[in-house]
Amino acid sequence: MTLVLPAPPTPTVAVHGTDSRFPVRRIFCVGRNYAAHAREMGKDPDREPPFFFSKPADAVVDSGETVAYPPQTENFHYEAELVVAIGKAGRDITLDHALNHIWGYAVGNDLTRRDLQLAARDQGRPWDFGKAFDRSAVIGPIHAVADAGHPSKGSIRLTVNGAVKQDADLAELIWSVPEVISFLSHSIALAPGDLIMTGTPAGVGPLVPGDVCVVTIEGLGSIETPIGPRT
Repeated sequence: MTLVLPAPPTPTVAVHGTDSRFPVRRIFCVGRNYAAHAREMGKDPDREPPFFFSKPADAVVDSGETVAYPPQTENFHYEAELVVAIGKAGRDITLDHALNHIWGYAVGNDLTRRDLQLAARDQGRPWDFGKAFDRSAVIGPIHAVADAGHPSKGSIRLTVNGAVKQDADLAELIWSVPEVISFLSHSIALAPGDLIMTGTPAGVGPLVPGDVCVVTIEGLGSIETPIGPRT
């Protein structure tokens, strides 16, 4: 096979404790998966079926890398999230088997152009410009299940310049990790390399150039993102 253009490089994220990298195929994100965050976004936190949006695989950014304040926004937000890395393909996955498809877990930050997201939401349009922009998915080193187990509770916290902005527990997820995997797999076949960002707690808010954003999840460590000047 001859390609008419050079093939783009495969996006990857770090693997904790090694020099290896995890290849990223797709990034799925769960919307409003903490009740308090649903309320702060003006929505009913009742346990309706989960919904998803996506980010491009090449939106991934390693911990420690500077993210420039993105264009076309005046309201650039952080969102602390637990990230699930899929290592085994599957469709129509049952709850009992969902955890078998996980390679590992990581700390994530779902960066969001909130003004663009809300404008699209209010007009019934897709969220892509608010969520799926360049360098919008900060993903820390993935911890293999063999080392980290399957975290279902524990602190998830975000600070900006040392001040706590988000402080919750993974046990507060409306839809658990196995439920998210099972539900998603009944619509889209999951494959190795897929990442799932599982939702953010209450307390989302703005970032400005010069800020340093740190997300910490108990048992998975921390990621740090300095915010650079506007691009």
